[in-house]
Amino acid sequence: MDMTISQLDPAFQKDVFRCFEEQAYAIPARWLYDRRGSELFEQITELPEYYPTRTETALLENYSEKIAEISGARRAVVEFGSGSSTKTPLLLREMQPAAYVPIDISGEFLAASAAQLQKQFPQLPIYPLEADFMRRLNLPHEVADMPKLGFFPGSTIGNMIARTSVDLLRFMRETLGVGSQLLIGFDRIKDVDVLVDAYDDSAGVTAEFSLNLLHRINREMDGNIPVDQFRHIAIWNDLYARIEIYLEAMSDVTFAIGGNQYNMEKGQRLHIENSHKYGLRDARLMLRAGGWSPLREWSDERDYFSLVLAEAHPHKNAP
Repeated sequence: MDMTISQLDPAFQKDVFRCFEEQAYAIPARWLYDRRGSELFEQITELPEYYPTRTETALLENYSEKIAEISGARRAVVEFGSGSSTKTPLLLREMQPAAYVPIDISGEFLAASAAQLQKQFPQLPIYPLEADFMRRLNLPHEVADMPKLGFFPGSTIGNMIARTSVDLLRFMRETLGVGSQLLIGFDRIKDVDVLVDAYDDSAGVTAEFSLNLLHRINREMDGNIPVDQFRHIAIWNDLYARIEIYLEAMSDVTFAIGGNQYNMEKGQRLHIENSHKYGLRDARLMLRAGGWSPLREWSDERDYFSLVLAEAHPHKNAP
């Protein structure tokens, strides 16, 4: 079914119009994940250059039993930005959870992945929640009184600037409650070539993923952006310790979105994603700023990636 402007997510509409009307030329990365974007991202995770998924999966295979031992059984596992939930079974098999709540902004993709996971765990109560997890959420009433373990893999926290990351961690704390725990992945700083290749693969899947944002705008907002006149660019910004993703105009372009006319000059860039990387202590500091106390941390032998288990202790007004 075609989507009219009035049927759009108003936040998506607002972010797109602001990008071009204010000539800010930046769109939040969360809008990359419509159904097609989510499918393409799953392909990215299987690429040889994309080390984060393989590394984090190995960590979960090696340490989920220990994580479950520390965390304790019968928690409700709440996954923020669940996607296809491919890593989740590794955790659920060891956790003996009371329930599972996958949260994702892409409703269709969420429903399909939840149904697939239900086949693997037929006795597990699963309560999918279609929502933007970038703010405090009301979880399904079925899990309200259960102890909770938040699960935020993939170093998705790295897509946000530091202020937004800390805000998100605070919202997670409010959503899950004092006494809850959070298992979160952080991608580490490493060789620049390794980082850039992971976000600009030789097969061009990441480029297709980025360009899908323009296709989405055209599809959902009655746009005619000439997608073939833009190219995907990934660069390392050492000052901010992050990979930055842009869509660059390869010629002067004029296009319409929702009846409004816009222009971009050759060489102008649309900033669509950041992926921050973290030093040894950076992740722990960010967690504490967001109201979480780190309990344990696990990393691979190359220190490419780490998993941190943290707990939401009551706030203290003094040391």
